[in-house]
Amino acid sequence: MLAEGIEKVLLDEGHSVDYFFDGGIADAHLRHEGADLAIIDINLPTLDGISIIKNTRKRKQHFPIIILTARSVTSDRVKGLDAGADDYLVKPFKMAELDARIRALSRRNINLLSETESIGDLNYNRASRRLYLGSQEIELNRRELTLFEILLHKKGQYISKSSLADTQYGIGSDISMNAVE
Repeated sequence: MLAEGIEKVLLDEGHSVDYFFDGGIADAHLRHEGADLAIIDINLPTLDGISIIKNTRKRKQHFPIIILTARSVTSDRVKGLDAGADDYLVKPFKMAELDARIRALSRRNINLLSETESIGDLNYNRASRRLYLGSQEIELNRRELTLFEILLHKKGQYISKSSLADTQYGIGSDISMNAVE
């Protein structure tokens, strides 16, 4: 399936990925968990992609949204962008183009945030994805860095092990809770 192929590529690049085939479930997940970026198809059961985008923007959630759909008519593109999507990509597409669009929107989103964030003596540079303790860089592997970013994003909030596992490895992944610890 297309979603599984996209998930594999994004996971290989160090992103955490959740995907849903039902619009109502996707909307509920976004309402409760948010996202750093969402890729949404217009044609979803239960709740269509345009409604998900409108709901997201009504909730004042400002993460980037890319519509990825087979609908190529100009009026559909205008409707999606006017609903609050940041980009619109028509199927079939090249993964390299989707990846470039994700990087561009991520750069734009990073620029809206402060470039560095500090917690005590820890300093994190979002643009370079580097973590420092004082002036000493802390080297993290890709998975550790992704985990740190998740914890930083949810700073001050309770995060269950299962929620961390879902965010880090994907919902429903067959991962031991020991891996999260």
